[in-house]
Amino acid sequence: MKNYLLLFLFSISCCTVFAQKEKANYAATAKAFEENFNSENYQAIFDSFSPEMQNALPINKTTAFLGGLMTQSGKIIQRDFVKYEQSYASYKTVFERATWALNISVDNSSKINGFLVKPLVENKLPKPTRNTTKLDLPFEEEWTVTWGGDTKELNYHVESDAQKNAFDFVITDLNGSSHKNTGSKNEDYYAFGKKLLAPCDAEVVLAVDGIKDNTPGTLNPIYVPGNTVILKTANNEYLFYAHFKQNSIVVKEGQKVKRGELLGLCGNSGNSSEPHLHFHIQNVEDMNIATGVKCYFENLSVNGETKTDYSPIKKDKISNSKK
Repeated sequence: MKNYLLLFLFSISCCTVFAQKEKANYAATAKAFEENFNSENYQAIFDSFSPEMQNALPINKTTAFLGGLMTQSGKIIQRDFVKYEQSYASYKTVFERATWALNISVDNSSKINGFLVKPLVENKLPKPTRNTTKLDLPFEEEWTVTWGGDTKELNYHVESDAQKNAFDFVITDLNGSSHKNTGSKNEDYYAFGKKLLAPCDAEVVLAVDGIKDNTPGTLNPIYVPGNTVILKTANNEYLFYAHFKQNSIVVKEGQKVKRGELLGLCGNSGNSSEPHLHFHIQNVEDMNIATGVKCYFENLSVNGETKTDYSPIKKDKISNSKK
């Protein structure tokens, strides 16, 4: 079976996460896509792409992809909105000869800036509420939680199924700033280049490297998580790290790592406006069907106080307790 993966934009750092009700602009864009696909008007679909999407997927590649999908699956005969998966509206889409999940993302001008056609999967796996593996913090020194907690005020990630318990971590100085000087260079940021560590014994199931670090204040919407590592624990928990520094990841898929082992360095790759670590736990490797797992760390110092089995919240200053 061919894999009809085009551009995969999932939200981590700065993208909006929508409520689970189809918005009018998404409905209109998806309807137009269906009509143009069924009439084999692939040029019209290309014209509905954002400039970034057109650059990433020129007309010849767009035509080849859509033509292949038509040949294999036939026309769309029914399409039902299911939910939002970060910036994507996901539709259960019944073609003449197959059923797929059709995911479409649009920008503020209702231009398609990403879409994904993938097998429709019913997530019937267990959905644990918290980690059972004992975890250290995934870094050295003291870091500050910029997003973390159970409410939207504390943590904008809460509206995402996979990321609802995610953290964003930076390092701040005595004045609460995450950088020195003007902050115009990645090297101005205290977190940039800091070691990111395995919080427990685990297996590396994904390692993505080579994506450029952004200039602070700019974003990369093409591959949102940037340089990425996912670890699988012995208890089948998936630890998701995003935004590593380019070419800094030192582990590979299939590698077994020990607690405290170096994974790579903190960077500013992907949809990230400044150097920081995004970290969350999910119940399966695929972020599109995953459910977030609330993360508790075993022994840590929180604002100068020792805590055990604690899940940090926004503004906490945290570090591993000395053993």
